[in-house]
Amino acid sequence: MERRSFLKKAGVGLAAGAVAAPVIGQGTQPEVKWRLASSFPKSLDTIFGGADVISKRCAAATNGKFQIQVFAGGEIVPPFGVVDAVQNATVECAHTAPYYFFGKDPTFAFAAAIPFGLNTRQQNAWMYHGGGLALMREFYKDYNIISFPAGNTGAQMGGWFRKEIKTVADLKGLKFRIGGTGALPLAKLGVVPQQIAGGDIYPALEKGTIDAGEWVGPYDDEKLGFYKIAKNYYYPGWWEGSTGVDCYVNIKAWEALPKDYQAIFEAACYEANMDMTAKYDSLNPAALKRLIGNGVKLQPFSNEILAACYKATTETYDEIATKNAKFKKIYEPWKAFRAEQVQWFAVTEHSFDIFMIAAEKMSGKK
Repeated sequence: MERRSFLKKAGVGLAAGAVAAPVIGQGTQPEVKWRLASSFPKSLDTIFGGADVISKRCAAATNGKFQIQVFAGGEIVPPFGVVDAVQNATVECAHTAPYYFFGKDPTFAFAAAIPFGLNTRQQNAWMYHGGGLALMREFYKDYNIISFPAGNTGAQMGGWFRKEIKTVADLKGLKFRIGGTGALPLAKLGVVPQQIAGGDIYPALEKGTIDAGEWVGPYDDEKLGFYKIAKNYYYPGWWEGSTGVDCYVNIKAWEALPKDYQAIFEAACYEANMDMTAKYDSLNPAALKRLIGNGVKLQPFSNEILAACYKATTETYDEIATKNAKFKKIYEPWKAFRAEQVQWFAVTEHSFDIFMIAAEKMSGKK
């Protein structure tokens, strides 16, 4: 009896302990409040929305204990000032396109987009499994930053032009809003690149400050209203076969974050990375149809222009690599990875896509 009584009491005690332990653990979870500065306007629910995904997931996974307040570009930090803000701990984190900061160092662009670079799947493969993330984080240490892939737009469009661009000569003197390192080879061909935040492109086109401008693709571009001013819509955006968006975190803020919160934050960034591409792919087709219905003239860049841009791109990055050791350290393995990916995709993805495009055209004729 005494033995059974003891076991019974012990069982109750154990059961109570098993229930109570998580409650105690929850009670000891600290409250953490971060501020996130975005480089994007709230009106673009796709690219700005990536930061919202991170914020909501971190709050939901911690019972509201880990709060990240998201600020749109310009609310507390200028859109192109977020690196300095994170570096100096003005804010704990930022959500941005790394190539905005190629003026500080062209090496930034590898985490976002390099002209004639990787598509979205290839970019993710390089970052997560090809050594790219480790290389970028080593580079970012000089800026007191740890980075996390947190979005990708997919392949972008080539932009909106007031006049048709038929030859390389048509590029000379063109004032073109373009983000990132695509500006460098275009400058070789006579373009006058302009780096302007997304929310400021429309008024610049309207006033004639620029002759052409690019942003992302049909869904965002329709929201920004470019078709009302410039009717020539070109593709592809060869400078952005995909565009990675990073979440930058101040290293000290990251190191002070509890380990379980770190894991939650990293998973939230991964979710944002996957979600953004899926959202763009879902929304762009219908938006493109609406734009064409509004009189937009959709047309490809000529092979002459693409070939000239490819040549200028190769020259530009070979030149940078001879002068910038940090750039070269990433450029060489990145270039080798790209070559292998292009060969692999030619076997599977490309051949499948080409057939499906032809099949859809044939079925549409029936």
